[in-house]
Amino acid sequence: MARTVRCVKLGKDLEGLQKPPFKGALGQRLYDNVSASAWRMWLEHSKMLINEYRLDLTSARGQEVWMTECEKYFFGEGSATPPEYIPRSDSG
Repeated sequence: MARTVRCVKLGKDLEGLQKPPFKGALGQRLYDNVSASAWRMWLEHSKMLINEYRLDLTSARGQEVWMTECEKYFFGEGSATPPEYIPRSDSG
């Protein structure tokens, strides 16, 4: 049976993550408070951040930016879209 969490992002009881997404305090906090649906939303948002900011997640600086944005996305003011970001149109 899937575990349920009160999702901080979506504000309702939903299926939780199967395991912490990474080690450490933030990983545990996400596991305890974020639904699997909200985590998938973050992964999509983070793809845009990685591309727009050209983050290298193999570097300490890239990981620091990614983790900071993740924490803001779920527990802070939200992770903002870069000002120059133009969403891709699938219609043309």
